Amino acid sequence: MLKNVEKDNTPTRNYMKKIFAILIVAVMSIGISYANNNEENIVHLTKAEFLKKVVDYESNVNEWKYLGDKPAIIDFYADWCGPCHKLSPILEEIAAEYNGNIIIYKVNVDNEREIATAFGIRSLPTLLFAPTEGNPGVVEGFLPKEELKRAIKKYIFKN
Repeated sequence: MLKNVEKDNTPTRNYMKKIFAILIVAVMSIGISYANNNEENIVHLTKAEFLKKVVDYESNVNEWKYLGDKPAIIDFYADWCGPCHKLSPILEEIAAEYNGNIIIYKVNVDNEREIATAFGIRSLPTLLFAPTEGNPGVVEGFLPKEELKRAIKKYIFKN
């Protein structure tokens, strides 16, 4: 049936195909770049990593001494927690907006119960705001993006 259909190989059509292909590659590159930046700025931690990157609460029982060289937000969450799922894309946006100036650490309290117990985590999500110097701030529950930015200014940048 389609034997008599001619292909449209005009220069304009070929040009449009090339433009379309270039656009697809560009969009995919931007998406991969965004994902790679967020992978560097959003880190899921085990207990061993927490002790090396955030605070060694086993050695310094009574003193907070943040071990990172960049400020961090530590997100204590659980996979079953609805508000945690709602907060997660907001934290991804924050990581992208602060472009490596703040690291987002995520601690799954079901997998890392000892960390949750050590920090008295009783409500999810709980966010721990760790400046490079000084004591951290804590906020329990879901925060809309604007409130999260205010908490970052208050606890991390001390504004």
